[in-house]
Amino acid sequence: MMADGVVKKLPKDVVNYITLKLPVKSLLRFKCVSKFWYAYIQSWAFIILHRNRASSLNDEIILFKRSFKKEHDHFKSIMSFLSSGHDSDDFHHVSPDLEVPYLTNTTSCTFHRFIGPCHGLIVLTDKVTAVLFNPATRNYRVLKPSPFGSPLGFHRSINGIAFGFDSIANEYKIVRLAEIRGEPPFYCYTVREWRVEVYELSIDSWREVENVDQQLPYVHWYPCAELFYKGTSHWFGNTNTVVILGFDMSTETFRNIKMPNTCHFKDRKCYGLVVLNESLTLICYPYPGCEIDPAIDFMEIWIMEEYGANESWSKRYTIIPLAIESPLAIWKNHLLILQSITGHLISYNLNSDEIKEFNLHGWPKSLRVKIYKESLTLIPKESEYNTQAQ
Repeated sequence: MMADGVVKKLPKDVVNYITLKLPVKSLLRFKCVSKFWYAYIQSWAFIILHRNRASSLNDEIILFKRSFKKEHDHFKSIMSFLSSGHDSDDFHHVSPDLEVPYLTNTTSCTFHRFIGPCHGLIVLTDKVTAVLFNPATRNYRVLKPSPFGSPLGFHRSINGIAFGFDSIANEYKIVRLAEIRGEPPFYCYTVREWRVEVYELSIDSWREVENVDQQLPYVHWYPCAELFYKGTSHWFGNTNTVVILGFDMSTETFRNIKMPNTCHFKDRKCYGLVVLNESLTLICYPYPGCEIDPAIDFMEIWIMEEYGANESWSKRYTIIPLAIESPLAIWKNHLLILQSITGHLISYNLNSDEIKEFNLHGWPKSLRVKIYKESLTLIPKESEYNTQAQ
């Protein structure tokens, strides 16, 4: 308590200078020391200062989620916390693994969405249940399910899911892009109607966006395709060609971003979106179900040098054909992380062309990776399922 009294006598800017340099784990311990520290660290003013503090790539870790088969076609999902040394591309664990709760435990685990991060929060969802999670504090909350259904005789399918922050309304939002189709045997590939569902965290409520553009492209899901960047969520969509579909979290409006000329074809191509050197980055890679042609099936990495300017795409890397399922992330601006067809985590060094396979694996197609910077961001306690992971 004596130390607590000394701290209270220090100028506020000195206290801020010291505490802003501390990791989340240390700050969480301080919360238990006294009421002063609890209130100080729990305040939104400090949380925002800590989140926006000067950072480097050394502050980031890798969130690695994958699923394992247990028995009788039941699966469990595990999240690992990884990093690498300053001069090494080898991954090591920095925290104990966590079992991911509430999501489906069948083979559909290969379609789990792992969305974010945004201000240190991520969303895990199987399209029915959505879990909002702060990996740094281990706090999570099972969100209220969407109440929206479909008219009699029609089917509602969720194609795109997004999580981000509306900086104008100061609101965290989850967005679900739903298509309404005819039920079998009258099911067809023509979308009857597009609907957009929005969940707002502060009021724990879902609503539908009015006057949705009914000429939206058909959204396709890939393991590395849902990205929140510069206030906008992004997916891939099909028109006559493939485009990037953007949804502005503040205005709740859509727009299409054209892809480079060599990347917008529908056949034999898959796509990923990541951030590289703070720029929107497109990864174009061969469809994993096709036999690879070494002459043409290269992987390409394109950077959009001016966000929103279609003509500003610049090809940065052309990579030899690799037998992969999908890219997952880019770590420290030079290490492309991928999942192999067999379910192993592998890396490709963009500087040296070195390929590594790690002793990190899961059920094929179930691997997900996010580059994560820890945060104290709070999850409001509006649900009986709000709790802390062990």
